[in-house]
Formats: sequence, C-alpha cells, structure tokens
Amino acid sequence: MSQKKTNLPVVNPHAAGIDIGSRTHFIAVGQNAEDVCSFGCYTADYVEASKYLKANGITSVAMESTGSYWKGLFQHLQQDGFDVILVNGKHTHNVKGRKTDVLDCQWIQRLHSLGLLSGSFLPNEFTAELRQYTRNREHLIEQAAVYVKKMKQSLILMNIRLDVAIRDIMGDSGRAIVEAILQGNRDPVSLASMTNFRVKKSKEEIALSLEGNWKDEYLFELKLSYDLYNIFQNKIAECDCKIDQILQQHLSEKLATGKLQKANNIPIVKKKTNKNAPKLDLQTISTQLAGGINLFQIEGVSNTTVLTLLSETSLDLSKFPTAKHFASWLALSPNNKISGGKVLSSRIAHHNNKLAQALRRAANAIGNMKTGKLNQFFRRIAFRYGRMAAITATARKIAVILWNMLTKNEPYKYEESVVYNERLRKMQLKNIQRRIRALNIQQDELNFTTM
Repeated sequence: MSQKKTNLPVVNPHAAGIDIGSRTHFIAVGQNAEDVCSFGCYTADYVEASKYLKANGITSVAMESTGSYWKGLFQHLQQDGFDVILVNGKHTHNVKGRKTDVLDCQWIQRLHSLGLLSGSFLPNEFTAELRQYTRNREHLIEQAAVYVKKMKQSLILMNIRLDVAIRDIMGDSGRAIVEAILQGNRDPVSLASMTNFRVKKSKEEIALSLEGNWKDEYLFELKLSYDLYNIFQNKIAECDCKIDQILQQHLSEKLATGKLQKANNIPIVKKKTNKNAPKLDLQTISTQLAGGINLFQIEGVSNTTVLTLLSETSLDLSKFPTAKHFASWLALSPNNKISGGKVLSSRIAHHNNKLAQALRRAANAIGNMKTGKLNQFFRRIAFRYGRMAAITATARKIAVILWNMLTKNEPYKYEESVVYNERLRKMQLKNIQRRIRALNIQQDELNFTTM
C-alpha cells in the first residue's frame, strides 16, 4: 500500500525558533543539525545571537514563554528589528519521549515556519512599567498580611483575644490598642476605651478579651511584627505615589498629543474602599483615559479592579476581536474537550491571570450585596450551580461589560430590577412552553389553576 505525503505550505520562510533556558538559549534556523546554535544569557550573548540570526536571513522569531528568562532576549531582538512572538508552552508540546533542547527549538522553528503558532498578548511599554509597580504593590500587601497573622498569633499565645472582639486588628481601633500595649498599657478597661463607634462589641466584652498573660517573648515578637508591618505600609504608600506619577504623566501625554479630550465634571460614583485600596483618584484618571467612560458604574468594580485593568491592558482591549476572545484570554470561559460528539469536560482552565483574579474578587463582592442586577444574576447561578460557579460566571459577565464599554465607547447600561425580573419571567415562560411541546402535553392535561 503506497503512502501519501502531504507537505504543508511554508508561511514564514525566514523563521527561527528559540528554546529558552535559565542559562542557555538554543536557536534553530532550520531542521538540520548544523542549523542549531546555543547562546548564553548575558547581554553580550544576546548581541551574538542577533548577529547569528541576521547572518542567516531570519526576520521572524518564535520563542517559548519560560518564567521570566525570555524577557531580556525578547526585548533585545525586538530592538534589533526582528518580528518576535511569544508562544504559550502548551501550544508547542512535542511527542513524548523525544525531548531535548535541540529538538525543542527545531520543533518551534518548524511550527512557526508553517504558521501554526500564535503570539501571546503582550503589553506596551507604559503598561509593562505600570504592571511592574502594581504587582510589586500586591506583593507588599501580601507580605504585610503575613505580619498581621504573626501579630494575631502572638496575641493568642498571650490569651489576648483581640481578634475575636475586633474584626480587623490593624483597623483604627486595633492599631490604637496594639500601640498602647507596646507602650506598656496592660489595663483591659483602659485599652477597651480606645475603640471607636464602629466596633459592634461592647466595651465590657472587649475588656474581657484583653485579659491575659503578658509574656516578654511574645510581646517582643508582637513589637517586631508591628514594626515590619508599618515598614510595608510605608512602602505601599511609596508605590501609590509612583503609580500616581506614572498615570498622571501618561494622561498628560495623551492630552498633549490630542488623542484624548479633557473631561470636566465627571460624575463620581461613591464606592466603599478598604484599607489596602490604592490612595489614588483612579475614578477621574481612568474615566479620562477611557474617553469619558466611567468603569466605576459597574457593581463590584473597585479601585483595585480598575488599577489591575490599567496595569494589565491599559484599557486598550482592541487586540481582542470579540468579548468572547477577551473572556477566553482571562480563562473565564469553559474549556470544552469534545470527542466522539460528546463533551468530556468543560471545566474552566486553571490560569494565574491577575486581571481574572481581580474580576473574581469583584464578583465575590457582588455576591455579598443585597440588591442590583448583577447580584440577581449571581444569586440565580449560585442557586443552580453553587457559589464558585457563580463567581466565575459573574466575573465573565463583568469582563464582557468591560469589553463593550471600552471598545464600543458606550456607558454601562444599568437595567432596573423590575425590567430584569420581567425579562427573566419571559425566559422562564418560554422554557416552560418548550418543555410542554417536548412532552406533547395536551390542553386537557394541564390541570392547574392560576390565582
């Protein structure tokens, strides 16, 4: 039996593939053994790699995204005029059992030459800079939370149950009490009197929680943790200043070039803020950058959500053709696996997308609300599939709303509860009618009365 060979057309004839390593990068300009060369990770090695690619007539390069090792070579090749794309490692898997650095780079080169690879979404220079500051800020918040946990542990070991009496020991009341303890105050009644009117527990119960055994080793640990917590808070404030400076500069440049019109009298939407929210006027800045579209009109969207959106996409969602593409990039769409006409799995793919995490937090906040269109949507999904599914579905809905607002330049269309309930009633009625037709129920079989 004769075998038929099918040759795929070469789309990128001057393509190269790079397998990124922590110390060595392998570059393939063809499929022969002599077409592979390795280079180190220093800047001088990047210069040699660029010369090697130019000498072989390469114009387009594909490389695999491996940690953060790709960034230096990627930026250097871009500056040298190469068309560089970054490829998801899941899209370049080769046959199992045949994995070497040489084969990997040749496999990437072959796929890229045949036009079978698509580049990942990468931010522009401004967004990349803002992203670095924002992610560093998030890291500082996480580290500060570690020392809040240590302070709680130190107080518990002294049987000081301030965490039971006060929800947040680093709120205004909690900080006042902790500072007084570190200054030597041990009187429970005196400490309890430092709480403000927002604390729901009575002064007597708070005083009971402040009776314990004051051991020096735990007080020493409490002091160190509190000092380190304050250091991290100061560094977070420095990050906020730097982020505000970058955003104001970017806004000024946009206004100077005429790409944006200065928006006056922006209607401010009041939002609750937590202590970790950035101390910036993000509502005014983001509304001007979005051409007058106020993203804070969406339920659940906070300062942190908008800052993450700015740092991850710079409010430019034009690279995503549709809202479905945007939701898929966020890994908020079902990852359908179909074989033999059957859906084997439709679970959401695991992805560490920072913006998706921010949208999930916004969706969770919507679930804790008592009113609103998105809250009704959240409750309807949660009743049928559970809270986790409702968080994912609501996060996807917010993503679709953001895409429509930013790409179509249209404000948030809030639907009144009465209109939403009527639309939902019509949908349910339509489902009931379809079910009746499917079961072939006759008129005389519908034996029920309506009030």
